[in-house]
Amino acid sequence: MLYRSLVVTVVWTLALLYLGSVVHATESSLACPDWPTCFGTMMPEMVGGVFWEHLHRLVAGALILIFGVSTYLAFRDGGQRRWFVRASVAGVLLLLVQAVFGGLTVIYRLPDAVSTTHLSLAFIFLSLAVVLATAASPRRATATALSPAVARPLRRWATGAAVLVFMQSAIGAVVRHTDSGMACPDFPTCLGQWVPPMGTHYVAIHFTHRVVAVVATLAVIGLLVALIRVGAPRRLIRQAWAAVALVAVQFTLGVVSVFTILAVTPVSLHTLGAAALLALLVHLATVARMDVGTDRTRIEPDAAPASTSA
Repeated sequence: MLYRSLVVTVVWTLALLYLGSVVHATESSLACPDWPTCFGTMMPEMVGGVFWEHLHRLVAGALILIFGVSTYLAFRDGGQRRWFVRASVAGVLLLLVQAVFGGLTVIYRLPDAVSTTHLSLAFIFLSLAVVLATAASPRRATATALSPAVARPLRRWATGAAVLVFMQSAIGAVVRHTDSGMACPDFPTCLGQWVPPMGTHYVAIHFTHRVVAVVATLAVIGLLVALIRVGAPRRLIRQAWAAVALVAVQFTLGVVSVFTILAVTPVSLHTLGAAALLALLVHLATVARMDVGTDRTRIEPDAAPASTSA
């Protein structure tokens, strides 16, 4: 039950990130001019931009409830997983802080720093939820332990790639909230040059986003190559291939976003793709840290009968 609740949390968070991108892309961020109510009520007329903005709030509220259930289940399972309980409580607090930042974006009319922090916190929570879901997975009870020769490169490359993708996502948040998405209206060059003149901060932000994307791509490819070289289990190599595929999709969506002048669908899917890629890399990094030899940090996933009932 705990594992299922955490999987729902991860999927729900991905949907919320996508929905948040739709809110911004449709310019609905201030469709509800007040917070936490919308035009003074919790049930406004769901039309136009209000539909997207208030739906975003409702889905975010539901996420707090869903993860609250996961935290309760973690407490109920006893003290054998103290780090797990602490991480769950930290996740609840993170969600509450995230909600406050969401309110501040409305109250202060979308300040760039607050809006960027709001999105970055969402990626941090997603990463935490993935760590917890990976740790609670029933598959870990029967999975073959990784040899140090496999775990070391997996941990190094997956962690490095995850950090880079998070940085790339945070920079993407800056691009979004400073309206720098069309600062480079061409591709693969920017303003007709491989290294454009940094005449404005908009160009500098957008170009940095592209440069970090290249570095993150190389890191993900490096992860796949490293796993193939050390003869990693097929399941890990398949997941590394999935990460490379997500990078290719992200690249395509980024290009389409520029050529369609930030159309809602490719821009929103671009955010979702970044979140999915980060989640996959965090999962691999977590596996590398928890499934080595006789790792004593692993928790017994839903071992009690009360925890296995749906």
